[in-house]
Amino acid sequence: MQLRIRPNTSAVLSDATLQANLKPALEKSLLSRDRAVAEVSNWEELRQHAHDVKAHTLSRLDHYLQELERKVMAQGGKVVWADTGAEALEFIVGLLQEREIKKVAKSKTMLGEEIHLNEELERAQFDPVETDLGEYIIQLSRETPFHIVTPALHKSKEEVVELFGRELDMPPTDDVEAITATARAVLRRHFLTAGAGITGVNFGVAETGTLAVVENEGNVRLCASLPEVHIAIMGIEKVIPRARDLAVFLKLLSRSATGQKSTSYVNFINGPRREGEWDGPREFYLVLVDNGRSRILADPELRQTLACIRCGACLNVCPVYQRIGGHAYGSTYQGPIGAILTPQLTSAEAAPEHPFASSLCGACYETCPVKIEIPHILLKLRERVQRSRQRLARHLPLEAWAMQFWAWAMSSPNRYGFLGNLMRRVQPYFVRKGRMRVPMPPFSGWDRYRDLPPLPEKSFREQFRALNKEGK
Repeated sequence: MQLRIRPNTSAVLSDATLQANLKPALEKSLLSRDRAVAEVSNWEELRQHAHDVKAHTLSRLDHYLQELERKVMAQGGKVVWADTGAEALEFIVGLLQEREIKKVAKSKTMLGEEIHLNEELERAQFDPVETDLGEYIIQLSRETPFHIVTPALHKSKEEVVELFGRELDMPPTDDVEAITATARAVLRRHFLTAGAGITGVNFGVAETGTLAVVENEGNVRLCASLPEVHIAIMGIEKVIPRARDLAVFLKLLSRSATGQKSTSYVNFINGPRREGEWDGPREFYLVLVDNGRSRILADPELRQTLACIRCGACLNVCPVYQRIGGHAYGSTYQGPIGAILTPQLTSAEAAPEHPFASSLCGACYETCPVKIEIPHILLKLRERVQRSRQRLARHLPLEAWAMQFWAWAMSSPNRYGFLGNLMRRVQPYFVRKGRMRVPMPPFSGWDRYRDLPPLPEKSFREQFRALNKEGK
């Protein structure tokens, strides 16, 4: 089965500006990551340790989540369990309505994108503002993130200047500091007037009830400390057992994601403001979201997908993502991790193209800081898509008959040879210069993006017999 090219994929491939933005940005990310990794002499040992910790945690996920819940509550926080994204949204909207909060300051959270948090907040007449600069650019553009870590990766400086001029009345400028200063001035006002802050979570430490969130702009820290209410939304797979493991994961995450030894800010969140403390929220809520993750956990072959720490390194190194970027996937998660996670969070039938958006080169596995066997999982998902297609073929007799005919022809050398000769004779009437003269499904789908090479005048067996007669 081939990947059915989406219309926006074709647009990406033909967009010279976007391609010019994408290539150097990814090359820079790869170079920074390689330099940062080269500084760590025991990198492979750390990868294996993280892999083992994640495998152990997933095998006892219920235990560690319950321990995390107990420790968070012991620190004055409240824990909400959401089986689905809809349940998480219902709680968040209900809480904001109960507290009569209108403005919400948000930090970047892919889980929020997954459950369509902004859309739901706007539908309920709230004013959510993304405070991560990349996410703010995306929000103003009314787009979805292009990359897990750098959501506005595809935007050039000129495009951002035009956007800020249109949306924020910023005068035209080439000065990057002036551009960021404009965004900073706008976002600071939102921090000071927001009644609630919503953040994601990188790691939840079961042993201590600590939530770790990494960033480079300080917006997470402001979202979690200035508003009166802080809501942290976390996928259930983000829990890790012990505080001592956190140092390993932080080292792997920052170097893999941004090529830094450490991000500029590493936030450790331990519940709401305590007596005598001068900052922090008065109310703290941790929303633990399943949304299909338990279904993945129940499959021993695919469970390791949940070990992902959302570093985005597999996107940067993937030859498919390097060409088509993030929007072509048409889903929250892109690149190799999106190719395996999306069909599992939804279904193979709902995302049949994703497992095939890969060359199976293995670069994603070699780069993954927690050693997720992405190529292996891709093959397993392809098998499931194919089985689904076979079930569908029972209701498509034409496809079933075509496959039966193909099996009949291939099972006999004489039939195979006869059909090969027939095809060589009739091909000129149907194909000209690699293109179909008349569209003939399903070949027309192949012909749309590839040349149909001409068949040789003689078959392999004919050529072989001729060479034998000549004694070669």
